[in-house]
Amino acid sequence: MRRRTLLRSLGLAGTAGAAGTAGAHPLPTDDGSTPATTPTVVDAVSPSEPRLLAERTDLLADSADGPMRVVQDLAVADGRLLVAGPANPVESGAHGVVVFDVSDRRNPERVAAVELDTRVHNCDFDGRYVYVTANGRADSPLVVVDTETGAEVGSWSLLDADDRWADVHPALRSLHDVWVQGERAYLAYWDAGTWILDVSDPADISLVARVRGRDRADLAAVDDPRTERTEPPGNDHFVTVDGAAELLAVGGESWDSGGDGSGGPSGIELFDISDPTSPDLLATIDPPPSSDPSRGGVLTTAHNFELTGGRCYSAWYNGGVRVHDVRDPGDPREIFRWRDASTTSFWTAQRGAGCFLASNTTALGGDGVTPGVYTFPDPAADASATTPSTADDGVFGTAGDGFGVAAAVAAVGLGAWRLARRRE
Repeated sequence: MRRRTLLRSLGLAGTAGAAGTAGAHPLPTDDGSTPATTPTVVDAVSPSEPRLLAERTDLLADSADGPMRVVQDLAVADGRLLVAGPANPVESGAHGVVVFDVSDRRNPERVAAVELDTRVHNCDFDGRYVYVTANGRADSPLVVVDTETGAEVGSWSLLDADDRWADVHPALRSLHDVWVQGERAYLAYWDAGTWILDVSDPADISLVARVRGRDRADLAAVDDPRTERTEPPGNDHFVTVDGAAELLAVGGESWDSGGDGSGGPSGIELFDISDPTSPDLLATIDPPPSSDPSRGGVLTTAHNFELTGGRCYSAWYNGGVRVHDVRDPGDPREIFRWRDASTTSFWTAQRGAGCFLASNTTALGGDGVTPGVYTFPDPAADASATTPSTADDGVFGTAGDGFGVAAAVAAVGLGAWRLARRRE
């Protein structure tokens, strides 16, 4: 099974040469609620002119709790689209997953819906089984649901590895992301690190290896989990592997919470997992510089990214977008960067046909950010990054010729988006 790389949005998405799909992560309204969101299908065969093909509303509307208010994440497999959510405890409405047949991109048809008793931040999908981060449960497990029967068939949490993880504050061991490929699941457990599981039998999940993470006893002794969880060296936020599942990348999300300069942005670590039982750290892609690394300042921490074709396409909030050649993963080489901290806050980057796309989001982005989708030229094989036009947090130049930057589709209140790619 090969999972999608996601770009999230409120009612928008695109992928070059194929149908894209969108989830959502909107900001709260003035009354503390969040607006209802919808999954959307956008055709971006022409990178400069994406077209909206379809959207669906009132997901899980027949639930006693009302419709799903926020589509948090999505995945695509075998012509089927999974949407899941919401993620946050303040969000009202139903929680769960809905599956659409999207073989006809213009007419998505709902084929399954399962209401869940937990918040869902991220998910993955193999066409039948759904893998969700069940953050609403005390042990924050990975939960596997059979969409054909609606039954929960398996689960795994850190407490299955060692029940002493219960001594660690839940904020430091929340399951933030899951990536499933082949018979392996890759879990980002925040300060508790990244873990690899064997999910060949979803009803009998077992641990393969722990990739990285803080010592359990040290985390149990943390006095201020709120600050600890937002500053390095923890914060395993997003995890993915390349097509061969031999290179694994872990991105951290962090800033300076205490205002004392002890915190700051995190980068992306690359691991050799050709032997998944013995992960080996190869290199780190450092974050772009920031003049103010506080949450309300200029965020340049890693967010979401994609490993494909020997490259890492990455998004860094106000730090812009970057492309690295990782064919030699021990020595990643930057071949493209673009940045305009005053008007953009990128959530993720995704490779398309002859281009790559990035989402511009208002989440933590500042008042000058207008939500939308940007397209960039895919760097040539022998490309190298240009020298920035300024050395501060202003505009950086584009590297190379191409489409330039085209805002594709915008939605008021956009919080985040992910671009889905059909499994190969």
